[in-house]
Order: sequence, then C-alpha cells, then structure tokens
Amino acid sequence: MGKIKLAVKTPRIDMTPMVDLFFLLLVFFILTATFRPEEAAPIDTPSSTSQAPIPDSHVVTILISKNNKVFFNVDNGSDTIEHLRAKILQGVGSQYQVKFTPMQIKKFAGLASFGLPAANLPAFLDAPDVKAREAMQVGIPIDSLDNQLATWVRYARLYNNDLEFAIKGDGSADYPVVKKVIAVLQDNNVNKFNLTTNLKKVELPTDVLQK
Repeated sequence: MGKIKLAVKTPRIDMTPMVDLFFLLLVFFILTATFRPEEAAPIDTPSSTSQAPIPDSHVVTILISKNNKVFFNVDNGSDTIEHLRAKILQGVGSQYQVKFTPMQIKKFAGLASFGLPAANLPAFLDAPDVKAREAMQVGIPIDSLDNQLATWVRYARLYNNDLEFAIKGDGSADYPVVKKVIAVLQDNNVNKFNLTTNLKKVELPTDVLQK
C-alpha cells in the first residue's frame, strides 16, 4: 500500500494585531508629544572644543542674533505644576505695570524665545500669526537706562534659584553685546553659565593646548 502524502501548508503569520498595535502607538505618541516651538531668530553658533551637554530642563537661554538682538527663553520646568514661565511673566509684568489676561499667560507658556520690551508683550501675545510676532521681535533692551534683560534674569532666579544659564550667541554677533549680557548675569550673581555651541567639535593644535 502506497504512503499517503500530507499536503504541505505554508506557515502564515497574521499581521493584523501587529498593525493595530502600531497605529495605537502612533496615535498615542501624536497626542502626547510636545512640539518644540521655533526660536525667535536663527542662531549660527560657533564650534567648540567642549562636549559637555546642557540640561533639558530648568535652563535659561539668552540668545544673541547676528544683528545683535537679545532674546530670552526659559523652560517650564521638569514638572508641569511648576509653571515657571507664567510666574516669571507675571513678575516682570508687575515690575513694568503690564497686566496679562489668563489667555495671554497660557499662550506665553507655550512659546519659545522672545525679544521685545515688556510693554509690547500683550500685543505680541495677541498677534494673529507667527509673522506678526516676528515683526515685533526687536530685541530685549539691555541699555544701562533700561536694562530689561536684568529684570528677566532677576525674576527667573527669584522663582527658581537653581536654574542654569546658557548664552547662545551667533558667531557673527559683536563682542561688546556678548560682554553686556555676561555683565548682566554677573550683576545678578550668575557667575557660572554655559556657552552654547554647535555639535561639531573643533580640534585645537597641540601647541595651542600647551600654552
């Protein structure tokens, strides 16, 4: 009697549950992701010999554009209940007698860096679009008679004395402006700060390192 040959079946994997899981994860990440707002001005940072990273939270960043405009940015902290940006905004507003609506305060918390006089902030926050806000970005005053950058730094340290500071200056920015920003930090007892550079490391010649 001949042998009975069983039909050979090709193994089949049902990918339907895998596809469903993929789309569930994709929807989850889209709904929970926080998109980083664009900076107020493009900054072409210089290269550096240091590779020390800057923390992701509790950082104040002072930006200096190539046309010497000064911008200020501070994150909301590692915990959503801190509301650092909202507290600092209201503190600076009280200093310059500028009042903000709850909607303006909420909008400010979601923005990135900014650079304009405090008196213009309400109109800045009520601007209809990004282009309208960009037109108002004339830089934070740092003159001796109206040094508003010092006020932002002071209130930032008032609500969190453990903040770290970083200066992100364009490679084409004038040195006197950078010097003024450093002086503002030192006047507010910030003697340790980071200088933000790009990710490309510059190797210095051996004879330079030995000097």
